Amino acid sequence: MHNYGPADVWLQGDFITRGIVVFLALMSIASWVVILIKTMGLLRARAMSKVAYRAFWAASGFEAGIDALGAAIHNPYRQLALTAREANEQQSDAQQLLHGSMSNGEWVSRCLHNMLDEQLAQMQTGLAVLASIGSTAPFVGLFGTVWGIYHALMAIGISGQSSLDHVAGPVGESLIMTAAGLFVAIPAVLGYNALSRGNKGVGRKMVRFTHELHAYFVTGGKHRQEKKSTGMPAVELNHSRVKTA
Repeated sequence: MHNYGPADVWLQGDFITRGIVVFLALMSIASWVVILIKTMGLLRARAMSKVAYRAFWAASGFEAGIDALGAAIHNPYRQLALTAREANEQQSDAQQLLHGSMSNGEWVSRCLHNMLDEQLAQMQTGLAVLASIGSTAPFVGLFGTVWGIYHALMAIGISGQSSLDHVAGPVGESLIMTAAGLFVAIPAVLGYNALSRGNKGVGRKMVRFTHELHAYFVTGGKHRQEKKSTGMPAVELNHSRVKTA
C-alpha cells in the first residue's frame, strides 16, 4: 500500500501528473477561499437586513434612519437609501436638465433600480469561480485517470506481461486522480448552490426595501416635505372620483 499512496503519485509521477495535482490543489484552494469569503459576506448582509427593517423604518426621520444603518461603505441598504435621497434632491433641481422632464417617481425608481442591480451583481461576484471549478474539476481528474491508464498500458507493453505488480501503480494513480477531481468539485458545487440560495433570500429583501424607499419619496416623503414647508398638519387625500351630473 505504501507504493500506491497519494504521496507516491507525486514522487513517482511525471511532469503531467504533477501538473494535474498542482492544478487541482489550486482549484481547491480557490474554491474554499471564495466559499469562506462569500459566506462571511452573506452573514453580514443578513445582519444588515435585520437592521434595515428594525432600525431604519423605526427612526424618527430619514437622516436618523441612515445613521441607524451604520457607516459601513459596503452596506447595500445604506447605499440604496443614499441613492434615493440624492435622486430626490437632483430631481428637485433638474428642471433644465434632460432627466428633469421625468417625474419624481420615475427618476427615483430609475436610480434605485440601477443601484439595486449593482448591489445584486456584487453579491454574485465569485460564484462564477465556484461554478467553473465545480464543472471542470471532474474532467481534470478524468484526464489524470486517462493518463494513469496510459501508463499502465505502457508498462504492460514494455514488460510483455499483464501481471498485477506492473499495472497496480499506474491504475492506483488513475483512481487517485479521479478521487481528487471529485474532492475538488463536490465542495465547489455545494458551496455554489448554498450561496446562490442565500443571495436570493437577501436579494428579495433588498428588492422590498427598494420598493419601500420608492414609495416613501413618491408619496410619504413628498407629503412630509409639504407639511414641513407650509407648517400645516398633514391632510389625508381622498382619491375617489366625484361624478358630476
